[in-house]
Amino acid sequence: MAVESTLELGNNDERMRSDENLLISERSAVEDDDTTKGKVIESIEMTFKDIEIPSWKEQLTVRAFVVSAMLGVMFSFIVMKLSLTTGIIPSLNVAAGLLGFFFVKTWTKVLEQCGMLKHPFTRQENTVIQTCVVATSGIAFSGGFGSYLFGMSDVVASQSSDSDSPTRYMNIKNPSLGWIIGFLFVVSFIGLCSVVPLRKIMIIDFKLIYPSGTATAHLINSFHTSKGAKLAKQQVNALGKFFSFSFLWSFFQWFFVSDENECGFQNFPTFGLKAKENMFYFDFSTMYVGVGMICPYIINVSLLFGMILSWGIMWPLIEKKEGHWFEAGLKQGSFHGIQGYRVFTAIAIILGDGLYNFVKVLGNTGVGLYGQLKAKKSETVLPVATNGENQDNAQATSFDDQRRKQMFMKDQISTYLAVGGYLAIAAIATITLPHIFHPLEWYYVVIIYIFAPALAFCNAYGCGLTDWSLASTYGKLAIFVIGAWAGKSQGGVLAGLAACGVMMNIVSTASDLMSDFKTGYLTLASPRSMFVSQVIGTAMGCVIAPCVFWVFYSAFPNLGQQDSEYPAPYATVYRNLAILGVEGFEALPKNCLNICYGLFAAAIFINVARDTVPKKWGRFIPIPMAIAIPFYIPQPFAIDMCVGSLILFIWEKRNKTKADAFGPAVASGLICGEGLWSVPKSVLALTKVNPPICMRFFARGANLKVDDFLKTLSR
Repeated sequence: MAVESTLELGNNDERMRSDENLLISERSAVEDDDTTKGKVIESIEMTFKDIEIPSWKEQLTVRAFVVSAMLGVMFSFIVMKLSLTTGIIPSLNVAAGLLGFFFVKTWTKVLEQCGMLKHPFTRQENTVIQTCVVATSGIAFSGGFGSYLFGMSDVVASQSSDSDSPTRYMNIKNPSLGWIIGFLFVVSFIGLCSVVPLRKIMIIDFKLIYPSGTATAHLINSFHTSKGAKLAKQQVNALGKFFSFSFLWSFFQWFFVSDENECGFQNFPTFGLKAKENMFYFDFSTMYVGVGMICPYIINVSLLFGMILSWGIMWPLIEKKEGHWFEAGLKQGSFHGIQGYRVFTAIAIILGDGLYNFVKVLGNTGVGLYGQLKAKKSETVLPVATNGENQDNAQATSFDDQRRKQMFMKDQISTYLAVGGYLAIAAIATITLPHIFHPLEWYYVVIIYIFAPALAFCNAYGCGLTDWSLASTYGKLAIFVIGAWAGKSQGGVLAGLAACGVMMNIVSTASDLMSDFKTGYLTLASPRSMFVSQVIGTAMGCVIAPCVFWVFYSAFPNLGQQDSEYPAPYATVYRNLAILGVEGFEALPKNCLNICYGLFAAAIFINVARDTVPKKWGRFIPIPMAIAIPFYIPQPFAIDMCVGSLILFIWEKRNKTKADAFGPAVASGLICGEGLWSVPKSVLALTKVNPPICMRFFARGANLKVDDFLKTLSR
């Protein structure tokens, strides 16, 4: 799954340490020295000669979709919690692959012992499960519940720079289960139709890698060997142990949090009370420790650097300017005060980083296409498809590659169906969306769908080269274009956010589908079964993700408040991006624009430095997008993630082979445990069951009033 995180961190080729580490253990189980000859090859060469491939209909089993639905619900809760807390969403492919394999393997083993097994568990069925789970949980991200969609709400608007605007009422659309499900069904499928006709060109002719899709195929192929199955069982055991620990630890912590803003381990002043005021403390979150173990070291170091720069240096200095740069006595969340500096400076870095990488990826796409056209004339292979290593073109194509091409081209998906589906869905959306979002005129929707196929192709091609999806970048582009076009007096903020949702869903699902086609190509799964699985998974996600969001929305009344457990920080960012697109720089506090100019330029300069200095030094330069995240999120997640990195670093020093094999499974267990605790926690909140204890910390010698003390005890 080339799932792009809300902060665009999870998909760069140099940010895939977990996938690369995982392949070490997989290669040791299934690698054939005679075929690899010491080279890095595109896929693990399995012997497909004697393997019977089930038909595309036989790959689509009831048990596969039952397991997919169960895992889809679980991962939707995890992705939703991550979206509503920090927006950092790591790749969960390892957990999805391991759990899918474990559940169906257990299912088939029980049936086999009872003499009732009719169809064995195949790698093709495993691929169908992986595709369906990814499509289902992907809607929890692309649906915008932590970004553009929730950014339309009155809760977020009241904390944004247009909170006092007379036209604010025109730019509000509060969440409702009905219109959210309808909106997702209208916009989530069209991206699948936009790139289906290009699958042969992308996978076979252009030989694009799609690193996430290739890594997933390696994972699945390794499961279906004797050694790989044994390793998978051990990885599942490790995942289960740390899942249980994380879940029980989260349950234990709950007893001490009668007030989430003041009580519990999550407010433990690890480095002292003064440091805690500036967000420097460890909050014992196993989820973000696990995220830190999955994310590359440079990501976590960049987050810590951003935290030190913002909460350690910039905000204390700017707060001293109260009464000079901004009015004294403003509310903590007012965008005319310190909150305005926090959000808009982060936006400046995000835009600088996004603009640079947008131009960079488009440039790489253009160069790659030009190279493909030249390669076609001389019948050579584009070098980028081999990760820069020249293959011996004279070497005969292996039997496995021939079998892959044969299977990939066997079950065609009609181009007429894809084109007709695109036009039909576009027509329905053009009629429907203006009724859901009144400022979004029908001709705005038409313009989006005219340009969307070209942008979907660019995103799918760029994702195939670098594994970096630019879905949110295209979404931000739609915010500025449509928002400015609609104008301030015509609900431009709401129109821009709605356009962002339409564009993000198109380009995100297009790149995800092409990555799934690559996985299917390497595991001999039918493209038709991949497409059907993606459609079914998307349909399930259009229902599951809104329901999961509604659980959070109903259980936690302060959802979206900046000082709450679920602040939904990217909802505020996306709304203020839309406000900038409509109103320009009028809403910025004093001197904020000058700071933004400097940080925007710094983001571009840092990216240029990362790409131009020698690689051995460039890998130590922080990533601007990661630096920006702590600027506006009042949570110590960077400390948690660095703890995760430290654990993995020590583990690798002690036993690198074991760390590479089991690190992703352990991290996934930590993430899933705390993530799944959200379900019983939400149920407890809905039934008005509150934690019995408040554990608070005070400075030595502090004057604690009697009524405050009694209030604390009563909790």
